[in-house]
This record gives sequence, C-alpha cells and structure tokens, in this order.
Amino acid sequence: MYHLNYNHLYYFWMVCKQGSVTKAAEALFLTPQTVTGQIKALEERMDGKLTKRNGRSVEPTELGQLVFKYADRMFGLSYEMIDIVNYSQRSNMLFEVGVADSLSKNLVSKILLSAVPQDNSIHLRCYESTHELLLEQLSQHKLDMILSDCPVDSSQSPGLYSKRLCEFDMSFFSYGDKGIVLPEGLEQTKLLIPSGQTAMGRKVFQWFDQHGIKPDILGEFDDIALMKAFFRQHKDVVLLAPTIYMDEVDEHLPLKVIGTIEELKEEYYIIFAERMIQHPAVKNIFDADFNTLFK
Repeated sequence: MYHLNYNHLYYFWMVCKQGSVTKAAEALFLTPQTVTGQIKALEERMDGKLTKRNGRSVEPTELGQLVFKYADRMFGLSYEMIDIVNYSQRSNMLFEVGVADSLSKNLVSKILLSAVPQDNSIHLRCYESTHELLLEQLSQHKLDMILSDCPVDSSQSPGLYSKRLCEFDMSFFSYGDKGIVLPEGLEQTKLLIPSGQTAMGRKVFQWFDQHGIKPDILGEFDDIALMKAFFRQHKDVVLLAPTIYMDEVDEHLPLKVIGTIEELKEEYYIIFAERMIQHPAVKNIFDADFNTLFK
C-alpha cells in the first residue's frame, strides 16, 4: 500500500463515529453516495471490507476496527493540534460551551465566571440544548466542554470524560403558607417539576414511586428558567427546584420552603474530551471548588 488518501480515511472515521452513512454525510455536507464511494475506494486500498450493516446502523468489521483505532488517534491528535494553535494565536481565547437547558442559568453563570481570566481575555460562545444533542456535538469536536446534570458513560462515548462539580438539595416551594405536609400533601396541590426527560425529572418520578405518591402535575419543564417564570405568574402552585433557588428570587415575595428532600440531589457536571484538559478555561473550572463557592 504505497499511498493512503486521508480524505477517504476521514470519511470512514466519521461513519464509524456517527454510526451511519447518512449522519456522516450530513456532518460532512456531502451526499451519502459520495461518502459510500469514498469508503469503497479506501476498502480497495486496504484490500478488505471495512464496514457492515447492523440493522439500521453501520459498524466496522474486524479489519475496520483496526483501521478505526489508528484513525481515531490520528484525527484526535489533529483536532488537538488545531485547538492548541487557535488558543495560542487568538488575543481572546475562544471557549465554546454547551449548557443543558435543564440547568439554572444563575448557577451556570457563576460556574462560567470561574473560567474567565482576570484580564477578561476570553471569547465565550454558549449554546443551549438537551444533554444528548450537546454530547453529540462534543463528540464531533464542535464544542470545547459541556455543563450538564448527568455524567457521560465513557464506555458509550470513548474519549469523553466528566467530573462532578457540585450538588444541591431539592426543595418544594410555595408562595405563602399553604399548610402542605410532605409527602402526602403533594397529591392535593398542583405541581411544577423538572421534565421526566431530564436526569433530575427521572429522579423525581422515581422518588414519587418509592413513596407511593400520585402527584397532581400541572407542568413539566425541560427548561428550569421557563419553569421558574411560570411559577412567578401562577402563584397557586408548588414548585420543585434546588434549595439554593431561595437566593435567586425577589426578597419581597413571600416565598416559603415547604420541605427539603434529602434523597434528591441535583448534580452539575462538566464533560470534555481528554485533549481539552489543556484548555485553560476547562482547567480553571476543573480545579475550582464549587461546593464551597455555593455554600
């Protein structure tokens, strides 16, 4: 094999990362036919089949796994090289962060502030979406880091790592004293809670089941900011939110903590590729003690 077309290798690598030709083609802004043709050309160079169908997905053959292993190292290093060059050449360091929409914007802003150097020589780009979509963008090297409410499964996302930054107790809030006794009182009042599609929401529904509670839910929200805004406009309901939310509201409103649920903890994680630990902003957040800060 006297020559290797690295474009062909890159297309094959993208198909393996994306799990399908169609998704890889979308990420590469090419047609599926073009991607398929390039992989066939690579297979001719490698003198063997590199991919196989598994239902609707595409996965590497035994030979393909070997090729992907080396390609993953090669392109991982190339992205690392580009990042390091970009960091060194920009007067304002670029830092692209994905934020799960279920997180408190106030708490997220405090976490991100720890990434800002004293001379403000940073250029933040923040994107908000679901944990799953942000994780996909991170794996495609479109983000430097993610802030989320759950860790990454490294066995499912090789090369990605997570660290828990802090955790918060959850409490039920109301405007004024409604005389609600937990947990049975939750069946007699309308509730606003995190969506069952979020990590926190799944914990909440599990807690309801464990205590035999059949909640009267008025609304589930992926976006914590929208849930809090709804709460301010609809004062007859009860809200479940991090206990630290007490510090975020208008002190003139008669907000009351009905009860704190010790079993429920909202956790904040950073998720990043191994190469990104060299990014100064990621390192600042990684090394900070947020439990002490928020206390």
